[in-house]
Amino acid sequence: MTTLPFAKLHGAENDFLLTWADHAPADRLPEIARRICARHTGIGADGWMLVEREHAALRTRLFNSDGSAAEISGNGTRCAAAFGLVQGALTGTDVEIVTAAGTKKLRVVEQTGHRFLLEMDMGLPDVEAVSTPLVLQDRTFDATLLNVGNPQCALFVQDFPADWRAVAAEAERHPRFPNRSNVSLTRATGPHAVEAVFYERGAGETRSSGTGSTGAAVAAILRGKVTSPVEVHTPAGSMSLRWDDSVYLTGPAEFIGEGAYFLDF
Repeated sequence: MTTLPFAKLHGAENDFLLTWADHAPADRLPEIARRICARHTGIGADGWMLVEREHAALRTRLFNSDGSAAEISGNGTRCAAAFGLVQGALTGTDVEIVTAAGTKKLRVVEQTGHRFLLEMDMGLPDVEAVSTPLVLQDRTFDATLLNVGNPQCALFVQDFPADWRAVAAEAERHPRFPNRSNVSLTRATGPHAVEAVFYERGAGETRSSGTGSTGAAVAAILRGKVTSPVEVHTPAGSMSLRWDDSVYLTGPAEFIGEGAYFLDF
């Protein structure tokens, strides 16, 4: 039996398991991700992240709970920064995390014990369509399509429909997205505020999403519904976004605990 050490962290209730890469078996990583992230038979998480030191930064490799690889998670990258700071692998208030979507710079805004508030440079969005129709669950939704390190489909609604999960699940695998997409349903609630719910590619419904919040807020700005700065209200609380020279998202990350997972193949 193989013992796999892990730490558990969450960023606005979007939870992740982190393991030093040299402690993980090199083969069967997608299977391990599915098993360790399982809510009832594993430790339970939205994703599993392998971490290794790279000079003064940390490099991450992220797997969704279904075992698929992901370019980046905004909340997960904040968690990786908190992990590195608690473990002593990172120092100072300005740190870097190398992801499959590039190197991300983060700044510690506040720290209380193992709880952090971090601002992350999300970069500039790559916009595919500001407004395009998508037929989902036999209804037409108005969508903004963009990439903020991973693909985002922001569906704009007046109110969240009761079947929003079915709508989002269909959008995730819509023929428009051959590699699937992260999905948010969002609405503007004020000149500097949006409310959003999330269905993440490879993980399903999540309580919040860093890249999803970025996609929803940026989409609302592009459509003229809000102006920067924007408060993004999620089921897990709010995160703050500003767009000037780049897009910056500020949100929490908390180191919950650590332990060992027993892998029996």
